[in-house]
Amino acid sequence: MAKTHSKRYNSALKVADLTKDYPLKDAVEILAKFPKTKFDETIELSFSLGVDAASGDQNVRGTTPLPNGSGKKVRVLVFTADTKAALDAGADFAGLQDMMAKINEGWLDFDVAIATTEAMKTVRTLARVLGPKGLMPNPKSGTVTDDIPAGIKAVKAGRVEFKMDKTANIGVGVGKRSFTSAQILENAQSVLEAVGKSKPASFKGSQFIKSVAISSSMSPAVKVASTEFSKF
Repeated sequence: MAKTHSKRYNSALKVADLTKDYPLKDAVEILAKFPKTKFDETIELSFSLGVDAASGDQNVRGTTPLPNGSGKKVRVLVFTADTKAALDAGADFAGLQDMMAKINEGWLDFDVAIATTEAMKTVRTLARVLGPKGLMPNPKSGTVTDDIPAGIKAVKAGRVEFKMDKTANIGVGVGKRSFTSAQILENAQSVLEAVGKSKPASFKGSQFIKSVAISSSMSPAVKVASTEFSKF
């Protein structure tokens, strides 16, 4: 049986030929013309990579600041012995053994976890819980740091983390439908550049980034032209 789409989806298909690909600027402008929903949808840039997802030395992950923020309220948990200092610096939750106990009981109502280097010695025991959720503090993503105020400020200002999944794909939020096209474009360009520069040294293939598309929570994807990422 043929798949039926919603009226909103079908309306989006009338805006442009979605079998084609477009320069990133044009793709963002096409997305802006799609019918909107009653909530402020997230805009996501999606990547398909040419790496070997089963090879540990070809894992792709990193962070990048979004020039215009993410449009999302980020709930930050800080693992630290100095709870008061972290809360005063803007953390939504802070602590060590008490926070770890809550997490082991199933609590995960936060978006980013930051840990001091000392606290990380204990927090490592949560790897099996936080790792699969993408919530484990990691030095490479800037979430293991002794400068807690700076770490919190960077995350809340719109720094996003990206991490390849088991099928060599990455999805990164680059803003909200309420953003202007210029804001979304600038954020998307920053993410595209960051992912491109994260190519593993062990990658020997001819095409690191195979394809890129941009979409909102309820819209079809608009394919981005390879000229935007072929240099990587």
